[in-house]
Amino acid sequence: MCYEIPKAIVVDMSAATSSRTDTGTRTRTPASPPDITAPTTRRALDWRLRFAFLSLIWGFSFLLIKVGTEGYAPFQVTLGRLVFGTLVLATALAWKRERLPRGTRTWGHLTVTAFFLNALPFSLFAYAELTIPSTLAGICNATSPLWGMALSLVALSEDRPTRRRVAGLGIGFLGVLTVLGAWQGFQGLDATGTAMALLASVSYPIGWIYLRRTLAGSSHSNLSLAGAQLLLATTQLAVVTPLVTTLPNRFTVLPLLAIVALGALGTGVAMLVQYGLVAEVGPTTAQMVTYFIPVIATAAGVAILGESLTWSTPVGAAIVLAGAALTQSRTKSRMQSRPKSPS
Repeated sequence: MCYEIPKAIVVDMSAATSSRTDTGTRTRTPASPPDITAPTTRRALDWRLRFAFLSLIWGFSFLLIKVGTEGYAPFQVTLGRLVFGTLVLATALAWKRERLPRGTRTWGHLTVTAFFLNALPFSLFAYAELTIPSTLAGICNATSPLWGMALSLVALSEDRPTRRRVAGLGIGFLGVLTVLGAWQGFQGLDATGTAMALLASVSYPIGWIYLRRTLAGSSHSNLSLAGAQLLLATTQLAVVTPLVTTLPNRFTVLPLLAIVALGALGTGVAMLVQYGLVAEVGPTTAQMVTYFIPVIATAAGVAILGESLTWSTPVGAAIVLAGAALTQSRTKSRMQSRPKSPS
């Protein structure tokens, strides 16, 4: 899924693993000396393979949600997803002998981010896919950078709008209207399901902004924070799910396997892979995975689930991605104005 990782923490703490100068040179801390024996071509191929893997598992997440909801209630799908994702991160924490963060303040802020970055959007997407196709859910997810830019202009004083980013915002939302078929009066569209998917996409940047304002620069490792965040989200769903759902009469195998894959791969492993990409190639390159997710989600929904596809869906999705790319861009003059690291 788009930006399930606390990106603001990754960006602000990336110096703990690797840093980049404006010329593209990467330096590492003494604790992690570069492997000078590894061929450059092998390293480049390695991160590209992991990038492709991350695109696939996040793109297929919407298909897995759809399959999971065929046998289980949406809250049960989300709870299962969080449980298996947390188990993966707990295993990684044990393997690296890292501890969960300490401090009441840190856990309090992580409780909020767990709600907006995991519990709420995961649940909304699961409910949305009861009535809308997985292809539409994947495209709605791609609008998250648009909402993020709009919200950051209000919440983050250091984020100044540029003509290019404002134009990207307008183009992106024009793409949303194209996907939804606004000229037809949104005919045949389930308003509730679509609204839930779009609200899930809004939830992500709310969580990122909160994270950036409260925990950026934390001394805790990314893995430790992510593990605590998923644990808290799991706890939140574990409290809510029994109150609004009942145990299924039988445990359907295929939907259950979809939930396991969604949690273990689409959440747990995906977060670990994304952190590795950010450390190796930087957050800007790593976040480009966002633009492949709706393409894969659409292809999977049409090819495997047999979902219908009209011309407006891929055309609108392309417009959305173009607008999102513009909102994330920086002008050349702005980049040059940044202080450069000493060579």
